Amino acid sequence: MKHIFYLLMGTVLLAGCLNNNEHTNEGSDAGGNSAKKNISTRDITITKENSYSDLFFDSASLAEYIAANQVPDSIANRMISFYNARNYQYAWFNSDGFTEEAQAFWNLFDHYLTYSGDTTLKNRPLEKNMNRMLTDSFSVGANDKGFLKTEWQLTQSLIGYAMKNFEKGYVKRKELERFVPFKKTDPIQLADSLLTKKHKDNKYFEDINVSYKALKGQLQKYYDIHKKGGWPVIPAIKKPLKKGASAPEVTLLKKYLALTGDMPGNDTSAVFNDTLAQGITSIQQRFGMKPTGTVTKELITAMNVPVRDRIKQLLINLSRMRWMPTQPNGTLILVNIPEFNLHVLENGSKVFDMNVVVGKEGHSTTQFTGTMNQIVFAPYWNIPPSIVTKEIMPEIQKDEHYLVKNDMEDQGDKDGDGIHDIRQLPGEKNALGKVKFLFPNSFDIYLHDTPAKSLFSRSKRAFSHGCIRLADAQKMAEYLLRNDPNWDATKIQEAMESKEQKVVKLKNKAEVFITYYTAWVDEEGRLNFRDDVYGHDKEMMTKLF
Repeated sequence: MKHIFYLLMGTVLLAGCLNNNEHTNEGSDAGGNSAKKNISTRDITITKENSYSDLFFDSASLAEYIAANQVPDSIANRMISFYNARNYQYAWFNSDGFTEEAQAFWNLFDHYLTYSGDTTLKNRPLEKNMNRMLTDSFSVGANDKGFLKTEWQLTQSLIGYAMKNFEKGYVKRKELERFVPFKKTDPIQLADSLLTKKHKDNKYFEDINVSYKALKGQLQKYYDIHKKGGWPVIPAIKKPLKKGASAPEVTLLKKYLALTGDMPGNDTSAVFNDTLAQGITSIQQRFGMKPTGTVTKELITAMNVPVRDRIKQLLINLSRMRWMPTQPNGTLILVNIPEFNLHVLENGSKVFDMNVVVGKEGHSTTQFTGTMNQIVFAPYWNIPPSIVTKEIMPEIQKDEHYLVKNDMEDQGDKDGDGIHDIRQLPGEKNALGKVKFLFPNSFDIYLHDTPAKSLFSRSKRAFSHGCIRLADAQKMAEYLLRNDPNWDATKIQEAMESKEQKVVKLKNKAEVFITYYTAWVDEEGRLNFRDDVYGHDKEMMTKLF
């Protein structure tokens, strides 16, 4: 089931470490007041030239916020320590908007508040502000008081969350301060620090997150490969290499696959034998390619990514795994965007997998969690204003009968914003297909059927406007309604073929996790890599290394 086993086992263990009592780390007394000696020294080596964020603020303004809001010492001292470690650099904003960690943490925090029943950390103005900003594009000024307040509230929320949810020792104060990157560094040095760091109490974050632990183990392997000189570069080929071929490239392929563990033994002959074919099949599967056993230009391109860059990729995805919410009981629908796959689990056990089509570049599906509570059969497609403006109106100008030909209707300018409200009627031409699955969220993203079935046969499937298309929507509907006596397979089929929209509320709701992992370890212990379809890794690399 690819990475899902480790991901969920990790969150199961994390859930076991949850505790409603507050915990403070590294020298806190029973009352929760951190000793002054446990405040990190200000790191003045961090400057705008080497910082993660390009925004800084005056330390005096943080002191004013703490005093004005009567922040308890147990939190205030850790906030001071947090920003000392960053030299009073923003953690959650840069000049272009949110950092990746801001979106990831808010999703984790919001998920906790939604499902834990804990109201002590709730901040309604912050919640309203975050939900608004997450869907907007904006720029940030270093001295903007509104953004500064949000910055501090997020940090206060992070510290409060950590003190409530991490058993003492497993996420130490200094480690939490580094959950949000603060300084550009050499990736090999960062990997070395992460791998060699020892704790006196022998408690580590990976003890409560098995997915993180598995990927960290692979980081050690790739770090060792780098220290030994890396892997051989495979020369370009004019045509695919198949079993039975004899060529100098074959020897290099065998050396490479022996290093990565895809091929056993130490065969270095120039003959393309069965063992090499099995090794090629293995690495193709790990790269998300069709396992043909034939060497292609695409495969060589992926293999020739330098080990140093793969280490960067591992470090970035380790960082993402820190922010994964705990596994819910019941039904979980998990979509990993770069994998182009959906996984359905029930109480942590795999039920089925399904190919999906995700948002194309420029319409990037967002990372978040939600609760699926409705199925809509024979749905109308209320076309988003941006699509109406950029795609529909130009077509109408070319052909006045465009709407009729595509089963669309113009409902006029309901909002008075100058953009007509256009919707597509239920039926064969409907872009949402015959059913959609709703989990309310700020991004207006949902799962749906599609008439464009041919796209699911492709290995890379980023084509939609942002929502997620399912290869077998009927199978999904039947599973979600399996315990509802009013809905058997026949009734579901009839509802999907109807020309009238029908909304069904789910009696047994399902949680939905949308993730963006380009590197993870599957349940067979294999390291998987996928392409950075939205450029998130590329952006992070420029900020981190």
